[in-house]
Amino acid sequence: MLRGVVVRPLLAVDESGSLRTLHVRIAAEAAGVAERTVWRWLSEGRDGQIEARSRRGGLSLGDGLWAVLGEVGGNVAALHRRLDEAETAGRLGEWGLESAPSAATLHRVVRRDLRAGRVLEIARPAKTRIEPSHYDRALAELRLTAGPEGPLVLDSGQTQDQPQSGPQTVASQRGSPRAGGVRLYAPGAQLVSTRQLSGVVEAVGHTVAARGVCCVYGDTGHGKTVAVQQALHLLPARTPVWRAVVAVKPGLPQLRAALLDALGLPAGALTHRAGAADRALAEALGQPGVLFLDDVQRLTPPLLDYLRQLWDEPGTVAALVLCGAGSERAVARAAALRSRVLTWHQVDRMDTNQVPDTLQLFHPVWDAADPADLAWADASTARGNFRTWAKITSHVYAALHRSPGAVDRALLERACSRLGPYT
Repeated sequence: MLRGVVVRPLLAVDESGSLRTLHVRIAAEAAGVAERTVWRWLSEGRDGQIEARSRRGGLSLGDGLWAVLGEVGGNVAALHRRLDEAETAGRLGEWGLESAPSAATLHRVVRRDLRAGRVLEIARPAKTRIEPSHYDRALAELRLTAGPEGPLVLDSGQTQDQPQSGPQTVASQRGSPRAGGVRLYAPGAQLVSTRQLSGVVEAVGHTVAARGVCCVYGDTGHGKTVAVQQALHLLPARTPVWRAVVAVKPGLPQLRAALLDALGLPAGALTHRAGAADRALAEALGQPGVLFLDDVQRLTPPLLDYLRQLWDEPGTVAALVLCGAGSERAVARAAALRSRVLTWHQVDRMDTNQVPDTLQLFHPVWDAADPADLAWADASTARGNFRTWAKITSHVYAALHRSPGAVDRALLERACSRLGPYT
């Protein structure tokens, strides 16, 4: 479909005799492909082939195989092993296959389907967990005594086993400026693909594909920032992601400086030169990409209208993702920007029936916990808030580290009491 949208206008210009390299370059940037690819499409279009040829007998992953891929945490190699085992046992027919495809073919097909917008709902984290780093081991031996690198970090429901622990950690995402949020000590915690996270991934993915504006909102501690960061991490590697850090009660020069810094432009030289800075921002946003602003509720209507003016520039083709607790109310006060928001997505709290399975995937300390005790703690303290459950996890882990035992009601009561009177 994308190929036809690009080729048809080029053929029309070509027939008029005014086709230039600039036309092909603009089409390539809009489609996110190389110029030589567009030239090849154009050459084949002149011969009558506008759309891509369908592959006869090409591999297609049905819903059953796609569900298996989700069960193994999106690990294509694990899916390939499953298919090899099924072929040995003579059970490939259950998935409509005559023979097991190669690993390279599976990787190609999965990448193709993900780029086409198919959503992969990961049911559980990968089984091959990363071994704790030397820093984690030393911290455990010192009984929670912080080392020179400081405590580990949880960002709105996201934990890090290591500063660089792989594709499921926030810190490993492209261009992440910093980690922040709740300070947590609970080695072994994992990012969990919940219903809430999957919804944000779908909403952000659609908005970025449409190069529109998205607003992700919800109460504090529900995992909005982590979900958006994961959604941006799952974009194709060629898609630039710019993350701007919004200060508390910023003025226009501070917002402009934050945008310049996020886009890699010389903020110091341009901050107080409004005309030159705005032209530089407009030029930078003239390439496909996505700008992510968290804590948008800190911005006043005039600052939000400044963002709207940037996105109203004729050459702007980047997407804008706004996030924050109360961001929907802030954007609603800027009527011009509100009318341009393509996608509104609310991140709600976890349902009570979600809590046991989610916590067991989040950290091993919950594997043997009684669901009734977890339901009590959720009703009395956490109330479906992932950030609160992360803090409870930290206290439970520390207590078991000092005195190994079972996670019972008494231990949960002690952990919940540590959260203070304002939970």
